Amino acid sequence: MFRKETYVRRRSELRKRIEGGLVLLPGNGESPANYPSNQFRFRQDSTFLYFFGLNRPDYVGLMDIDSGEETLYGDDYTIDDIIWMGPQPTLDEQAREVGIGKTLPLSQLGKRIEAAVAKGRKVHFLPPYRGETTLQIARLLGLAPERVPLYASVELAKAVVALREIKDADEIDQIEKACEIGSKMHRMAMKMCRPGVVEREIAGAIESIALQHGAGVSFFSIVSQHGETLHNHCHEGTLLSGRLMLVDAGAETTMNYCSDFTRTFPVSGRFTQKQKDVYDIVLAANDRTFSLAGPDSYYYRMHNEASLVIAEGLKSLGLMRGDMQEAVAVGAQALFMPHGLGHQMGLDVHDMENIGEKYVGYDEQTLRSSTPGLSSLRMGKRLREGMVITVEPGIYFIPALIEKWEREGLGGGFIDFAKVREYLDFGGIRIEDDMLITSFGNRLLGGNRPPVTTAQIEEYMND
Repeated sequence: MFRKETYVRRRSELRKRIEGGLVLLPGNGESPANYPSNQFRFRQDSTFLYFFGLNRPDYVGLMDIDSGEETLYGDDYTIDDIIWMGPQPTLDEQAREVGIGKTLPLSQLGKRIEAAVAKGRKVHFLPPYRGETTLQIARLLGLAPERVPLYASVELAKAVVALREIKDADEIDQIEKACEIGSKMHRMAMKMCRPGVVEREIAGAIESIALQHGAGVSFFSIVSQHGETLHNHCHEGTLLSGRLMLVDAGAETTMNYCSDFTRTFPVSGRFTQKQKDVYDIVLAANDRTFSLAGPDSYYYRMHNEASLVIAEGLKSLGLMRGDMQEAVAVGAQALFMPHGLGHQMGLDVHDMENIGEKYVGYDEQTLRSSTPGLSSLRMGKRLREGMVITVEPGIYFIPALIEKWEREGLGGGFIDFAKVREYLDFGGIRIEDDMLITSFGNRLLGGNRPPVTTAQIEEYMND
């Protein structure tokens, strides 16, 4: 945990942003994998962690905005629990560690919420993403479970996003640690990559690094020769000479702050000229974003700038034609990069995405575009000092998507489909780094950046 004062300050800042009522912040519970006592690795709710800091299951934080009272609801461990788990701190002891003076059994939460509702007081909660939490809120508020999301508090959502998206020095230090672990993971993947190795061997090795140095991976690792499949979680392929290997993986620290890197490298240890040509375009798009991003710039413009670099590069290879400014304006390059440039990152690898992209990535001044490519951008709004975002341009040759665009006459005439068909077995390339927005612009997070240029990668893989 951070210092007690950090959590006291965060809750105080939240109270200032909510006009009145109760703020209900449920933590997560244990979740069974295949029978009740065999559970998935526990992962606390990130917003509960941010404001209450306690990485224990089945706790609920309640803040009375009008009176200033803060209560932690939960139950002390029984002797049966202690037999299995060993000695555990009491609920009161944990509450004091984060500056909470009042604790009550979880069974009393319902009465408190019922009394507030009877008086017509507003109960603020965030959109739940787990079924158990949905049912818990439904019981507390007397709602049908399917109606719970309709009553989620927009006021609370905006307040939480405004606080969580600006990282303080302690948070940045944690993210740097996550990036250091992530760098170790990617370097291991490069060293292991060679013909005959099974993707699963690399996935297992890099995920063991995440567990050795932190709390595990920040998301299911993507380790695949089929980089054209954007979220490919199948690890069954055997590496073949001449193919490209895409690894998209990150780690969580023991305090659950995340990293998220992607590297693409040749199975044989040497890029072909064709692979190098495409790779250098993606790297140029990554570099272009870092050269431009800073406070008060808009991330959707960073996406468009990266898209223009990609379009111009593809035109130089004969895959696109015409005026590339016009091509990007209609989203023609989205055939090759159908996703957005990046997203916020912090306690979640897609930070606060459970609260809703329209609050996290957009606001009243910046609305999501319907243009291909931009329509998939998770983060488009104005950047502010202290934000942490990913930068992950890519070029992919997705046979099904290429066939669809050609069949339906999409692309505005900017695509040379005959030339594109020569790349149907190419796969995909993505290069992803993590960026902190600073007062002077931005800086790369993680001091030990994984090799990124083709020369660096080849040298590292063959050293």
